[in-house]
Amino acid sequence: MALDLVPLWAAILAFGVFMYVLLDGFDLGVGILFPFTRNQDDRELMMNSVAPIWDFNETWLVLGGVGLLAAFPLAFAIVIPAVYFPILFMLIGLIFRGVAFEFRHLSERRHLWDGSFFAGSLIATFAQGIVLGTFVQGIPVEGRAYSGGSFGWLTPFALLTGAGLVAGYGMLGACWLVIKTEGELQAWARRKARYFTIGVAAFIAMISIWTPILQPQIRERWFGGDHPLWLWPVPLITLALFAGLWRSLATARHATPFIVAMGIFAMAYLGLAISIFPMVVPYTFDLWQSAASPKSQAFLMIGTLFLLPIILGYTVYSYWVFRGKVHPGGGYH
Repeated sequence: MALDLVPLWAAILAFGVFMYVLLDGFDLGVGILFPFTRNQDDRELMMNSVAPIWDFNETWLVLGGVGLLAAFPLAFAIVIPAVYFPILFMLIGLIFRGVAFEFRHLSERRHLWDGSFFAGSLIATFAQGIVLGTFVQGIPVEGRAYSGGSFGWLTPFALLTGAGLVAGYGMLGACWLVIKTEGELQAWARRKARYFTIGVAAFIAMISIWTPILQPQIRERWFGGDHPLWLWPVPLITLALFAGLWRSLATARHATPFIVAMGIFAMAYLGLAISIFPMVVPYTFDLWQSAASPKSQAFLMIGTLFLLPIILGYTVYSYWVFRGKVHPGGGYH
């Protein structure tokens, strides 16, 4: 009997997307916070806290996109046209942001590149949130193709998830700065983290109420007659993590707020997975209906099983090399 690789491919893609959200999420969050700090010296420290690692954080985005194309080509062919413009805006934002990393240290008009760094981070984050909202609200399909318009993603729900992700990445970015900085800048980051934590809690509450109203399948999954009690630890643990984050921001702990914030993202991600599993084109095609042929999955799996440990290895090594606080004059460039 042939081995069913679909669950393994689904796990690899879910892991890749989650790693991207966590790792690029906090450095996009630093960009969102960038113009609101006190002075140029603080902005230099903020930039230096993410400059050595931001580019390979985005490796996970490439893995997720290529993996979706290779392992679930039908899903790729339907989902990408539905979110073509948000993905285009995201890529433009990432380009402006990446160029700002390289040019602002050499330019006499540094304020322009500072603006590019902020705007690129904000646009990329908001666009990613819109893609998420479009995915959750469902994608219209006729036959085996996307049947909606070019602006089908432009809905109140998708705009809400876009704003929610901006708050979420802002929270991650502020908690990252608590780890990497000291003194007044660290105290400033703690205050911003509290503001963003309130915002994230509000957005999660609104999205959690709106989603079951929007989609009967999700309502049935969480509140239906067969609804199992084992789902309810997810919201309860999320509430406990919010309380833990709030308490940790009031202490002298440096790493705890970031670890707890990652836990909040993990629970939100788990809640999303529970809501839509096993669909990969909500709510038309599941993982098995969208998968490539078994031979193609097996061939691609060989390369992926070599590539994945390499990506994990250099990610861990890079964070180890650039560990510790950032200091004035100790920049990456």
